[in-house]
Amino acid sequence: MVAEEAVSASGSFPEHGERFALVDPLDGTREFVDRNGQFTVSIAIVEDGRFVQGVVYAPATGRIFVGDGLGRAWQCAVSPKSESPPKENWRKLKGIDLAGEGMTAVASRSHLNAATEGYLKKRNVTKVLKAGSSLKFSLIAAGEADIYPRFGRKMEWDTAAGQAVVECAGGSVNYKDGSPLLFGKKDVGYENPNLIVIGSVQSDATR
Repeated sequence: MVAEEAVSASGSFPEHGERFALVDPLDGTREFVDRNGQFTVSIAIVEDGRFVQGVVYAPATGRIFVGDGLGRAWQCAVSPKSESPPKENWRKLKGIDLAGEGMTAVASRSHLNAATEGYLKKRNVTKVLKAGSSLKFSLIAAGEADIYPRFGRKMEWDTAAGQAVVECAGGSVNYKDGSPLLFGKKDVGYENPNLIVIGSVQSDATR
């Protein structure tokens, strides 16, 4: 298992095989401190550099998002006291294609920079939502936003679970140059910077 807090505490990365877990037990520390509810627990299983499964849970809002294969993505409203939500509470996720209309973008509440703002200004974006943590990925998967660009330092544990949910719902998560995000990159310190998340197949104008 590679977990953010464990790596921060030890100052080193643990040894692992081709199959391992990427965990961020508190994604959105600033949101947690600000008590705005937009923090998550993010867990992904990775094998051979690609995600196998991912779960994003927002404890304050009771939303959980799960992806475990193409076309197999769901969200559910859960209670902290509920060990297993009833089946009827789960709803399948499928992003909404708004390419012919104005796009809704989601941007970081705490890390919005000039490069991201410049990118959005060049696209057909009519609305920008601000959100924290891996909730940004989840909003894309749920069809509540179309595109999420993030230019700057980002770690694999920040992106793996969210990517699983988005791609299982039919969206895509790639580097800015269009190449896919890979995981287990110890040689570059497990970084995944400069990524673009798209909720469904859109026109080239989104890229």
